Amino acid sequence: MKKRLLIATGGGDCPGLNAVIRAIVKRASQERTWEVLGSIDAFDGILRDPMHLVELTPETVAGIHVRGGTIIGTTNKGGPFAWPVKDEHGKWSTADRSQDFMQRLRYQNIDAIINIGGDGSQRISQGLFELGCPIIGVPKTIDNDLSDTDFTFGFQTAVDVATDAVDKLVTTAASHHRVLILEVMGRYAGWIALHASIAGGAEVCLIPEIPYDIDKVMEAIMQRFDNGRGFANIVIAEGAVPIGGELSYTENSTPGAMKIRLGGAGMRLGEELRKGGCPIEIRETILGHLQRGGTPNAFDRILASQFGVRAFELVLAKKWGHMVAYKHPNIVAVPIKDAIKEYNLVNPKGNLVKTARGLGISLGD
Repeated sequence: MKKRLLIATGGGDCPGLNAVIRAIVKRASQERTWEVLGSIDAFDGILRDPMHLVELTPETVAGIHVRGGTIIGTTNKGGPFAWPVKDEHGKWSTADRSQDFMQRLRYQNIDAIINIGGDGSQRISQGLFELGCPIIGVPKTIDNDLSDTDFTFGFQTAVDVATDAVDKLVTTAASHHRVLILEVMGRYAGWIALHASIAGGAEVCLIPEIPYDIDKVMEAIMQRFDNGRGFANIVIAEGAVPIGGELSYTENSTPGAMKIRLGGAGMRLGEELRKGGCPIEIRETILGHLQRGGTPNAFDRILASQFGVRAFELVLAKKWGHMVAYKHPNIVAVPIKDAIKEYNLVNPKGNLVKTARGLGISLGD
């Protein structure tokens, strides 16, 4: 009887997910003793009634490495430890179904799981591992905020998208002598904003790790103008905050979802500048989910493929509770608990920040 491996993709979609799936399946097929299944929409495929699992073969994954998204679907709501339930009065709450999840794995004769996801998904991985689940993690997030890995796949493609947006906004800012603000994703980390600012040549970059002074931002802008002529481009991370201020977000009431949804930092910055007397016309652009979609670039395809092959080899070695990681130039295994113990944030005194300052980019401080 063949052993059974279950693959799940959880959290936000990300360029490179399909490349990981393909790499796992192709590597597993070489052993000839493994059957690979996909759980539809993260672990919902196991927890639903009826279960929704699909067989993944070299034929079904052929060519998918160039496609964005994930062929087995994903969700950032619910999961084994916070399953949405509605009572007889129509009120929503969440329930811990982790023991039920483990029983369903046994019912399906699942011998191993590879969970592909970011911080939230790997916290689920760690919780399942502590229950005795044979699980391996693969780090996925455009935010690059997982610790113990140099990069997560999807990040470089998101930076390419953000950089392309900066390039386009530079030309329109120059043509109209405007200040253009670009808000990018990243949650509580400023990696996308900082990389795109350096690559795209922004004048100001505002990140969560360095709270900004609106007067310093105004000063940097005005140095770019002479009698109303000139232009300035600002890249701001969605988690950036003014000194003494709070995050811009909306509350999320969806059962099982994260309680806050970041967004609005760029619009707030624009209003702060107008109220501060900025005489230059200002426009805001929110890049949003464009950063998540589309074809992964070559770097992310390669990194995702390396992660997928290594993840299956960790399954063969039974290194449960570990996550594959990129430690240049090697693909290694690290305990999942180490990867989630803290966010991977930009070091305000690190080399990348020093490079930005050396280029004359204002960080608002």
